[in-house]
Amino acid sequence: MVRNRLAFQRRSLGKGKAFRCKAEDCGGEVQLYVRAKLGFCNCATGVADDDDLDKMGDLALIGKATPIGAGREIIVGPMRGRSRPYRVEGNRNALSLAFNQRCDMVAATALVGPGAPASLEPAVLAFLNSDRMLKWAEIALGL
Repeated sequence: MVRNRLAFQRRSLGKGKAFRCKAEDCGGEVQLYVRAKLGFCNCATGVADDDDLDKMGDLALIGKATPIGAGREIIVGPMRGRSRPYRVEGNRNALSLAFNQRCDMVAATALVGPGAPASLEPAVLAFLNSDRMLKWAEIALGL
């Protein structure tokens, strides 16, 4: 069973951040990648719909992805955005999230094995809303 809080461990990833949650802590291994993107958003609307999420998310870096459900609005700290589940080539699932503050945004991608990635959304959002991650977003976005 997936715990309420994912026990992510940090890994090195250039200018972004990568975290891994072990199978015993998350009910299956989860790899989470987050990256700040400065000036990527429509400053007036942010990540307003699924089309925006598809354009602004980082799934293209992972491989060919196909949506497996509708996206939904999310809140991370003072930022708003969207989340949507995808099937990724290689029989993997992903949850793509993007949220913004003014014209700057954070793209987050959670990769999981077979199963429903949307079921991990509450735990991934809890981690993104943790003090540690909100502080990183504040510094990365220059808030």
